[in-house]
Amino acid sequence: MTQARHGGKILADQLAIEGVERVFSVPGESFLAALDGLYESGIQNIVCRQEGGAAMMAEAHGKLTNRPGVLFVTRGPGATNASAGIHVAMQDSTPMVVFVGQIDTSHRDREAFQEVDYKRFFSPLAKWVAEVDHTARLPEYIARAFQIAQSGRPGPVVLALPENMLSAQATVPSRPRARPASQTATNRDAHRIAKALSGAKSPLMIIGGPGWSQTARNDLERFAAGWDLPVAAAFRRQDYIDNRHDCYAGDLNVGINPALAQRMQQADCLLVLGSRLGDIATAGYTLLDPAQLGPQLLHVHPNPDEPGHIFAPDIAIAADSASMLAQLASLTPPPKPAWADWRRAAREDFEGWLTPKETPGPVKMEQIIPWLSDHLPQDAILTNGAGNYAAFLHRYFQYKTCHTQLAPTSGSMGYGFPAAISAKLHHPDRDVICLAGDGCFQMTCNEMSTAIQHGAHVIVLVFNNGKYGTIRMHQEKTYPGRVSGTALTNPDFAALARSYGGFGITVTKTEDFAEAFAQAKAANTLAVVELQLDDEVLSTGLTLSQTRAQGEASS
Repeated sequence: MTQARHGGKILADQLAIEGVERVFSVPGESFLAALDGLYESGIQNIVCRQEGGAAMMAEAHGKLTNRPGVLFVTRGPGATNASAGIHVAMQDSTPMVVFVGQIDTSHRDREAFQEVDYKRFFSPLAKWVAEVDHTARLPEYIARAFQIAQSGRPGPVVLALPENMLSAQATVPSRPRARPASQTATNRDAHRIAKALSGAKSPLMIIGGPGWSQTARNDLERFAAGWDLPVAAAFRRQDYIDNRHDCYAGDLNVGINPALAQRMQQADCLLVLGSRLGDIATAGYTLLDPAQLGPQLLHVHPNPDEPGHIFAPDIAIAADSASMLAQLASLTPPPKPAWADWRRAAREDFEGWLTPKETPGPVKMEQIIPWLSDHLPQDAILTNGAGNYAAFLHRYFQYKTCHTQLAPTSGSMGYGFPAAISAKLHHPDRDVICLAGDGCFQMTCNEMSTAIQHGAHVIVLVFNNGKYGTIRMHQEKTYPGRVSGTALTNPDFAALARSYGGFGITVTKTEDFAEAFAQAKAANTLAVVELQLDDEVLSTGLTLSQTRAQGEASS
């Protein structure tokens, strides 16, 4: 017989049914009953230091597992702080469920303490936003939240929980685990794509989007090899294919290989699988013009509204990437594709892009990143946020296995460190390395105490050039020599790590990096390796002075 339970207990019991093992939170008095519900649930509550970092940890958990990351934050400033991570989940198509404490319903519309209309605030940032007013309906709302977060194109869902609703009791049964409907590809879909490909002379496959797994990746590599197709990864989806595979042609990022950009323009057929094909993948819609009829476009996406949203597809298929790849991999490949030389040249272009271009100063990122690529275990997880330092990672690191790249396609600064903590908690037996710029790391470095408290022994590489490098690069291109708002005064990052109880070391020349990294790994705790860069280091292609000169020449 169902017993009366308070709302917090009903919520925790439903989370357990959904298979939730860990939640991320910053506590607040608005959801004390939910905290009480979690107390005996067996669900681990990772207490964080700021809601933005907590939200990014939950988002990273969703990326790694293809199951919703769960976040608890309090009302008002707690909820608004979390919006940065919710935005990441929306743009990156990551399943996520966010619970926000809310004011007592009897105080609504009085501008009560920390009152916010969450339906209005979060509606552009989430797939669905709701406020639960009746305790007995909690199982219904929570099950629906998990269903929506995972269905079609995954994304974040926000549920506001008034404190009096949570503390009240109700006699209501829990719901069964959510079973989101999926868009599954058919054999007929695969044959339509095969027929279209067979008429191409210079095809290019673009992979991206949510819901990938090692099985999907294996199917991709089998299909690409059988059809001898060049494969480009969408922005920060490089781990969807072994970068050493002969068909891998590079990634469509903000610092794209010019040869790959040219190849995309020359392609007569684009098979786009899972990716939204937005402005980053198309270099601001210059590689593909939405106003013009371009190459034959075969677009597969889990959201039926996406193909045709920007570009006109010749074939539009609503299906998840895994089922589509399973069907494509089962096809008999053609005996001799007409584009073998085209694929071979694409691979040669990528391998040429891996050749390091020297940067100024004694610490050279173009040497350190390849060292990491050669020496880290193949299942090591690398995370990053936003900044020019990430371009070195994208260019010189070769990803070998699935779910080893955690990075925001939304371009959010501060993401890498919380994501690394989340990854290490989920995979304590694997190496987790966060790469961060000095500005990026300081967005969320307060979560070092979270890492220490919960035993997340991540290694952080802080690339310190004393500036917001990406903005400085654009500043020098557009307003050369007129520096405003991009210089940084930084702490001693190694000493800061030690103050939190971790390990810290500073590297001032490349030849000392391997030993410093070995010490950081051996410390078996949170570790920060600060790499002091020359002031001239700005991007993989140009120094600061060269960028300024280029700006002066064009002004």
